[in-house]
Amino acid sequence: MVKDAYKQTAASILEAVGGKENVATAVHCATRLRLVIKDESKINIEKIEDLDLVKGHFNNGGQFQIILGTGIVNNVYEEFIALTNLAEVSKEEFKNTAATKLNPLQKLLKTLADVFVPILPALVASGLLMGLNNVLTAKGLFISGKTLVEVYPQFADVAGMINLFANAAFVFLPILIGFSAAKIFGAIPVLGAVIGAIMIHPDLLNGYGYGEALANNTIPFWN
Repeated sequence: MVKDAYKQTAASILEAVGGKENVATAVHCATRLRLVIKDESKINIEKIEDLDLVKGHFNNGGQFQIILGTGIVNNVYEEFIALTNLAEVSKEEFKNTAATKLNPLQKLLKTLADVFVPILPALVASGLLMGLNNVLTAKGLFISGKTLVEVYPQFADVAGMINLFANAAFVFLPILIGFSAAKIFGAIPVLGAVIGAIMIHPDLLNGYGYGEALANNTIPFWN
């Protein structure tokens, strides 16, 4: 009976999205059946919402995603693939197919997201460490007019290390961006990192020194 329910749900979803001719490709994640639909105007939303096993749906990045839940989605997906005779594809191939459905602005935003999302863990960790460093070095946070490091100087070196760790990802951010962007655009990642390193090389005038160099008429240049 359970298997019949999965098969019936898969068949109903297929009918609601316009038939197998309207489905470009399909994959699933832990809870959602993810479809790339050729003509989204053919989707019957009301019929999908009426299905007992369906818990929700949404469009995202050229994908029509149907929420089924853990332990259900994989079974419905198997029945769906059997009904459509679609070849199973990797998630990367699926994303590439879904990207063809995006308009130019959406493609631009997706590209930016693809570049920055992989480096977010480093930035988040750095931000948390900065918060910890501020706890140790902020005046008056716990003791009036003094920082914890001033009151407990034995923690000064620890605070210095935390500050170094917190700033590293931001100081060398162009290297991280160069590496990530090169992977997205099909270049050699190490060369992307080198281009980022060039941008922060000490032989180039940085933004903090530009004002003084401008005032003193000492801006360096290459002929």
